[in-house]
Amino acid sequence: MAIAPTQEQQAACELFASGQDLALVAGAGTGKTSTLILMGSATRKHGLYVAFNRSIADDARGRFGPNVECRTAHSLAFQAVGHHYRERLNNSARIPARHTAQMLGIARDLDVDSRRIKVNHQARLVMGMIRRFCYTTDRQVMARHMEWVNGLDDRGQEFLARTLLPYAHRAWQDICSLSGKLRFEHDHYMKLWAMTEPVLPADFVLLDEAQDTNPVLEEVFLAQEAQRICVGDPAQQIYGWRSARDVMTGFPADHLHLTQSFRFGPAIATVANRWLRHAESEMQLTGHGPSSSRIDKLAHPDAVLCRGNADAMQEV
Repeated sequence: MAIAPTQEQQAACELFASGQDLALVAGAGTGKTSTLILMGSATRKHGLYVAFNRSIADDARGRFGPNVECRTAHSLAFQAVGHHYRERLNNSARIPARHTAQMLGIARDLDVDSRRIKVNHQARLVMGMIRRFCYTTDRQVMARHMEWVNGLDDRGQEFLARTLLPYAHRAWQDICSLSGKLRFEHDHYMKLWAMTEPVLPADFVLLDEAQDTNPVLEEVFLAQEAQRICVGDPAQQIYGWRSARDVMTGFPADHLHLTQSFRFGPAIATVANRWLRHAESEMQLTGHGPSSSRIDKLAHPDAVLCRGNADAMQEV
């Protein structure tokens, strides 16, 4: 038995039916995926649902109709570009930093300010430049892609980055080659794919978890002439550590909200809204879930509050 959509869901579906772009800000448990499924089922046009996580894409594949293809961004990139590098991916074991240095021609330590930057450290910095470059929309590796090195002032940082930049260019040239020797990673073919300025094969594109979008995918998504719908919750952003950004903020389209949560009742919604206000979110939830949900005290509370992912992993 089909469940009648809420007024908020209905408004989103009507805007979708008009052919306009849409940013859908969806709070926890507000029926985000159900709303997207309603959109897809209301048209015969071909849609493309894009998720970052494979498990999310697999789950969506079993819920959407046949007119909506559910993929991860990496699977799209692999189909177009990555499969050419299949052999390199299959042999992508970690390479010791000293071997990377040898392949790049890094032969001596560097003295910068009062620090000695050893050959192995230089190799790691160079490959870090490649990694950070692959998260950006830049067309070439630049000195600013080098991570900050502790113990260096601004001049020392700039000198080291300029010194290592030719090695970074050499590394990227190797990565682009089908016969390259450096370790080839999934983010490499993702970047190569984005640089081809791909046109996604769809009449409309649904970008899920848009609050955590890789800038490379953001560039591809925003460049599409198809109808674009991005959905997510800025309050649930968790991938900032890998340069992910919130696509919805500033997205040139109407912004609608899903605020009726079916995951919890009014008591939990009240507390959730307190934290949302603290986070300066415009979202305010109403609880339409089990009325039995409540806020209570634990007899033996045990919690660790961490400022970042690295701190959290240290506590595990």
